Amino acid sequence: MPDRIDLTASDGHTFGAWKAAPSGAPKGALLVIQEAFGVNAHIREMVDKYAAEGYLALAPQLYDRVERDVDVGYVGEDRERGIACMKAMDFDDAMRDVEAARDAIASGGKTGITGWCWGGSISWLAACRVSGLAASVPCYGGRIPDFKDESPKCPVMFQWGETDASLPLDKVEEVRAAQPGTIHHIYPGAGHGFTCDHRESYHEESAKLAHERAMAFFGEHLA
Repeated sequence: MPDRIDLTASDGHTFGAWKAAPSGAPKGALLVIQEAFGVNAHIREMVDKYAAEGYLALAPQLYDRVERDVDVGYVGEDRERGIACMKAMDFDDAMRDVEAARDAIASGGKTGITGWCWGGSISWLAACRVSGLAASVPCYGGRIPDFKDESPKCPVMFQWGETDASLPLDKVEEVRAAQPGTIHHIYPGAGHGFTCDHRESYHEESAKLAHERAMAFFGEHLA
């Protein structure tokens, strides 16, 4: 279980975050960005997973600007609550919080960022708008096509699900065409949320390959 800490953004906003350290010297640092459902059990598990891989990992509670300590599931009223928080969030505020989170794990070395769903969109925007990041792996971020013409400051590897109903492949191809310097992996038979083993859409084979590719990418750029 990662440790809960408090961070303060440049505008004075104080928010929570979950942090885990590796057993030895860090290979680097990783920002772990939530789906639309807050820093829930799955995201905290991913923080621990990356720490076990050798990284100083941290998941900022970006929804704290809307509602404190959001931690919801994937169906019914939980899903509706998460999506309502997502819609209430401001991307500029999220970038301020990402900057504070980046600073909180600077001791780990070069810093990467990854996220899924809404966090995939944040991971892409951070690659373009936040300085000091060495690599980004955005996974099936639904808003990425809206910002496809921004310019990343670091290497980026996108992960997409072939059957993602919220991100049809023509939108993925728009992003690929707009960003020829980035890497794109499309996972056959995988839908939205395919990397999350708490969701019905979990696609084990694709999730394992996506994780392996992300670790190789971060290993290359954070070393």
